[in-house]
Formats: sequence, structure tokens, C-alpha cells
Amino acid sequence: MSTAVVTGASKGLGRALSEGLARRGWSLIVDGRDPALLEQAHGRLWKLIPPGSHVLAIPGDVADLEHRRALAGAAHALGGLDLLVCNAGALGPSPLPALADFPLAGLRELFEVYPVASLGLIQEVLPMLRAANDGGRVALISSDAAIEGYPGWGGYGAAKAAQDQLAKVLAIEEPELLIWSVDPGDMRTDMHQAAFPGEDITDRPLPEAVVPRLIELFESRQPSGRIRAADLAEPGK
Repeated sequence: MSTAVVTGASKGLGRALSEGLARRGWSLIVDGRDPALLEQAHGRLWKLIPPGSHVLAIPGDVADLEHRRALAGAAHALGGLDLLVCNAGALGPSPLPALADFPLAGLRELFEVYPVASLGLIQEVLPMLRAANDGGRVALISSDAAIEGYPGWGGYGAAKAAQDQLAKVLAIEEPELLIWSVDPGDMRTDMHQAAFPGEDITDRPLPEAVVPRLIELFESRQPSGRIRAADLAEPGK
């Protein structure tokens, strides 16, 4: 039985990915900042997991040290950890401002949520990932904004780029682990809508569309690196 921690699992990609993993029989530790939304997601996951699997939901903010320790403690209580998905996130100011007007407090928040919190959580669970039977896996959810220069996306993109660099170095320092920086592509989520207030984003796919490709990646031995979900083959093809 495999166990995963998925952060930011109360909605969007995190929720869809958690449900996909539950259907595959994974035990799950999930979190989210909104306790009510997380409880709804928790109830749904309990209906999806097969007998013998477990779901623990821990509300909180990944930028908080004690919350990260609580996630690690829950994984330890379930007997270890095979996969960490750092999906929790923040957009920053909306509408998206140019860097000339970007509030530095907002930039600090983005760096706390992405590279700082992600590395902090990795540090908490690293001994369990090293001990995983089939090799521990870490997926840091990235974005094309980490490598492209889009107006308005400077703060968010800089924080994601820093997280990508952590993944690149960690893969070298921890060669027994699989470390992926995963760009899932544009999706129809609340965060994406906040980036384009008032615009119609119904042409973007729902997060559920990319989940099968991501789960196939997570259950594979694909080497560490930066991965675009669009470049992954659809399962069964």
C-alpha cells in the first residue's frame, strides 16, 4: 500500500489528483486552508478509497512550520511516505500587477508558499521518502510562468522558478529519489479565474483532464526533471 501527501487538496488540481489517487488505492494525507472545503473533500475521498486504505485531512497553511510537522507526523503514523505532492499555492495580487507596481509583501508571501514551504515540508518528510520501498517521489507543481515572461506574472513566476530550481538541485543531492517539477498546463480553476477576473475561461480544461497522466507519472520510474503534462502520453495509448 502506498501513501501520499497532497497539499492544497480542498479544490482544483489538488482535489482532483487526490480523488484519482484514492481510486488507485493510495492512502492519503491531504490539507487545505479552508476547513469546510477540506472536510467536503475528505468525505468524498472516504467514499472512493478501497478497504484498507486511509485518508487523513489536516486543515492548515503550508507556510506554517507546525502544520508541516503535523503532515509529516500523520505520514509517520500511517507507516511512512511514498509520494509528496507540493500543490498548495497562492496567486498573489489580483488583478495581476506589473513588477513596477508589485507589492513586496505579496512577493514575500509567494516565496513563503512556494520555495520556502515546499522545501520545509520536504525536509520534514525526507527520512520517510528515503526509506520508501520503491523509492520516494516528490512532485512540485510548477507552471509555464516559471520559464516564460508573461506580463503580470512576474511575482508568481519568480516564486515558481525558485521552486523549480530547488527540484533540480534536490534531484542531484538525493539521487535515490525521483524529483519532478510538473507543469500541468492551464486549467479551469479558481486561481486561474482570479488571474483573469471577469474573463471567460471555460475553454480551459478541468483539472480532472490531466490527472490520469500525472498519476501514471507518479507511479512510474521516469527520471527526475521538469515535466510538462502535455508531453506525457495518455494512459493506454
